[in-house]
Amino acid sequence: MASITIRNLDEALKRSLKIRAAEHGRSMEEEARDILRQSISCPAPTVDLGQAIHRRFAVLGGVDLDLPPREATPAPPHLD
Repeated sequence: MASITIRNLDEALKRSLKIRAAEHGRSMEEEARDILRQSISCPAPTVDLGQAIHRRFAVLGGVDLDLPPREATPAPPHLD
């Protein structure tokens, strides 16, 4: 099995991990492994950027715009 070392771990985070491990009746290492297992096994939901933007601004309401009439596309120039 592989092993990792986590440097510069905040003391408050270490204390929280120790408490959580004790609540589950296991070592800090096993608790960390379980946290990693759970976070990797549940992939983050994919977010459609357009839908995310729409959801964020939908509460503000919409705007009805008057669109100008379309004009015919001009013919391309002849390069003779």
